[in-house]
Amino acid sequence: MTKTEKFTFDGHAGPLAGRLDLPVGKPKAVALFAHCFTCGKDITAARRIAGRLAALGIAVLRFDFTGLGHSKGEFGNTHFTSNIQDLVLAAKALEGQGMAPSLLIGHSLGGAAVLAAARDMPSVRAVVTIGAPADPAHVLHNFGTSLEVIEAEGEADVSLGGRPFHMTRAFLDDVRQATLKDHIAGLHRALLVLHAPRDSYVGVENATEIFVAAKHPKSFVTLDDADHLLTNPADAEYAAEVIESWSRRYLGLTEEPAPARAPEGIVRVTPASPDGFLHDIRVSDKHVLADEPASVGGTDLGLTPYQLVSAGLGACTSMTLRMYAAHKGWPLEDVQVDVSHGKVHLTDLGQDEVPNGKIDQWDRVITLTGPLDDDQRARLLEIADKCPVHRTLETESHVKTRLS
Repeated sequence: MTKTEKFTFDGHAGPLAGRLDLPVGKPKAVALFAHCFTCGKDITAARRIAGRLAALGIAVLRFDFTGLGHSKGEFGNTHFTSNIQDLVLAAKALEGQGMAPSLLIGHSLGGAAVLAAARDMPSVRAVVTIGAPADPAHVLHNFGTSLEVIEAEGEADVSLGGRPFHMTRAFLDDVRQATLKDHIAGLHRALLVLHAPRDSYVGVENATEIFVAAKHPKSFVTLDDADHLLTNPADAEYAAEVIESWSRRYLGLTEEPAPARAPEGIVRVTPASPDGFLHDIRVSDKHVLADEPASVGGTDLGLTPYQLVSAGLGACTSMTLRMYAAHKGWPLEDVQVDVSHGKVHLTDLGQDEVPNGKIDQWDRVITLTGPLDDDQRARLLEIADKCPVHRTLETESHVKTRLS
């Protein structure tokens, strides 16, 4: 489970809007993510990779470059050099929060940018590129006939990804002058190159150039049949898992010690964060999270205590019905149990009023799928009331408590 916070910092031309994806507990490392040309921090690849890395314990800052997404400014006044400046400023902003980045990740032109920016970030120990061009000027092939207009008139509107952008000759001059070979050769950080052989926007020969120019330690991993933007969720998930596994060696990540196994028959509940409501519920080597909604001070990363009780009732109901139908040989194909919890007045249930006036009520709606006749459905409805958790909830219980 993870959480995402807004993260705003001053870029080279004004405030830039970012998202900080955080794991539960203290991050094992911090990464800075640079998105592709004219994309944004919320593009599928950036969002999924950041979320997956956060789930694996690595905090990730992804932000919109000037004039994109929620960041202010004019995109047409930016260039490759200004992207590098903004990455360095993002790293300093993180450092100011006690979260200096040790990992840089760049997608497409963002990959070229992190290769150039790494030298100005002393805390960075490893760099990852995803579908990155070996030459920043590679992006100019997306300009089509507008390139000639910009050359002749100094500026023009360019359609990129179905959106219009106003571009100037200053951008063309900047990317043409930018060279990565010296940056790559003098990287002095571990490098992971991720690229898809069938990438139709940035050919895989770019990955070869980057890999050959780099000194060890360096690694190359193919993304098989992924497209340039990693639009298939499985491809983004795979990239994230490779990054986490590879970076473990170079960032000095250590496995968190596994919580002690709870004794047989014991459900053990312990805090999962130093403050708030988040708790870890462990049974043997299995665990789930308990929490409260953000509206009451929680982080909404787990089920509430009453939702856990409702889950027990729903699961017990489904198990009981499936076992009974199987024993009878009835054609029950599927069961869905919807459970909600609330408080009702006893008088609404036709019972005498008591001092507090209310009682817990679980509303349970059961959906049975399969060619069952009316008698079978009616009998299964009766059987639902015989599930063990149902009986426990409707029977007066006793909780015995002592200190260990």
